[in-house]
Amino acid sequence: MKNVLILGANGQISQWAIKGLATDKGVSQTLLVRNPKKLGDTPSNAKVIIGNVLDKTLLLRAVQGQHIVYANLTGEDLDVQAKSVIAAMKAAGVKRLVFVLSLGIYDEVPGKFGDWNNAIIGEDLKPFRRAADAIEASDLQYTILRPAWLMDEDEVDYELTLKSEPFKGTIVSRKSVSDLILKIIASPELHAGENLGINKPNSDGNKPYFM
Repeated sequence: MKNVLILGANGQISQWAIKGLATDKGVSQTLLVRNPKKLGDTPSNAKVIIGNVLDKTLLLRAVQGQHIVYANLTGEDLDVQAKSVIAAMKAAGVKRLVFVLSLGIYDEVPGKFGDWNNAIIGEDLKPFRRAADAIEASDLQYTILRPAWLMDEDEVDYELTLKSEPFKGTIVSRKSVSDLILKIIASPELHAGENLGINKPNSDGNKPYFM
């Protein structure tokens, strides 16, 4: 049995992942949420823990016995949340972490889209960058994902860029990000130690089509 802890399970990417894992009899899901009323129906292979990652005692209890932790968190204190996750995983001896952040944290988005993205969310990205730095400085087997602007289309269509490469495209579906996370959960060695941009191919432009 593979034990998977999902932090921020109410998130829309998380919801796709939970649905994707729901029929896997070899997976046991633990869903950490602040508000269980937003979660909807819970799969038979999942249990719910109510709280947040800054509750160190609760988080440590949630992390213990897990094989992989997937974090779908946000907020002005995201770096503090990331450090709490790292500390709990180290204390529990859990190594594999998938953490979703954002494009633009390394000023890696080129051209007019990069200028637009920085003008819209540049200041908001500072805690995301600090979170990434903390994760990379840890001894965890991490994968950091930096999605393009997210959309709700029911499609899986994406490509990846490395941290050292310019970001591509402007958009990506939440289902696509979830698909990559599910692949990592299925094969935890996949993309270990990597920091990846994820976008829909051929979606280049000056800004997302829906903005």
